Amino acid sequence: MLDKRLVIVSGKGGVGKSAVASALGLLAQRNGLRVLAVEMEVGGGLAAHFGTGPLDFEPREVRPGLHAMQMVRSEALLEYLQLQLKLPGMGRFGAVARAFDALATAAPAVREIVTIGKILWEVKEERWDMVVVDAPPTGQIASYLRAPASISELVTTGRIRSQADWMAATLADRDLTAVVLVTFPNELPTTETMETISWIESTGVVGPPTIIANRVLDEVTVKTPPGTAGEMVTLHKSLWAEQQHWLGRLPPHLVIPYLFGLFTPGEVAAHMSDDLESLR
Repeated sequence: MLDKRLVIVSGKGGVGKSAVASALGLLAQRNGLRVLAVEMEVGGGLAAHFGTGPLDFEPREVRPGLHAMQMVRSEALLEYLQLQLKLPGMGRFGAVARAFDALATAAPAVREIVTIGKILWEVKEERWDMVVVDAPPTGQIASYLRAPASISELVTTGRIRSQADWMAATLADRDLTAVVLVTFPNELPTTETMETISWIESTGVVGPPTIIANRVLDEVTVKTPPGTAGEMVTLHKSLWAEQQHWLGRLPPHLVIPYLFGLFTPGEVAAHMSDDLESLR
């Protein structure tokens, strides 16, 4: 993972994708990399896992060498109009900016390409050794990954077409970009993960994803005792067997064990960053 310039982390809601994205950022920072962690959704979990206040569009240093930011589409659009299309005098509240923001909200693929384009621009600028993205859930991530190709189909020539082609090429470059899919070993998350894997394989918009199974129970091999303790052991064995069934359907590249006890989000991310060392 640490030799990639862009790592996009997705997964069904509630499986721990924000924790994994935070852990990857911490791992990269611990290994001396300059890291930007991007929260694509409002109210995501990066701020909690890094132990900071709410994040802003402007990257903020949350650890030495580790910066984090919150994606704001209107801000990204304004930056795109100013820097990429060379439109001068674009005030945040100007009529032209508002019109473009309305277009980005309504037009197919425009909203998504503005968002993914900002992330890819940060990769291109080379201010960071790695950009880690806490992406939308697997049910939504496809629209962002295919946005450059969708724009290329709509726009046949010009600056926008060239930039869309460059974005698509960056996402598809396996030396630059990796996608991580986080799952939980039961039916719904595993099924959604398998559907996302199939979609990625059929489209080729990115390389084959790395699969991380989170909250996996350890096997209990002790003899079942009597009473309440025995009921607990029986339940654990039953849940472990179910998890093993779904793990066999994938299988994952990395298993992150279930953390028993009370942990803060920051502690969870720190524990996970140790587990992710095995992906290096």
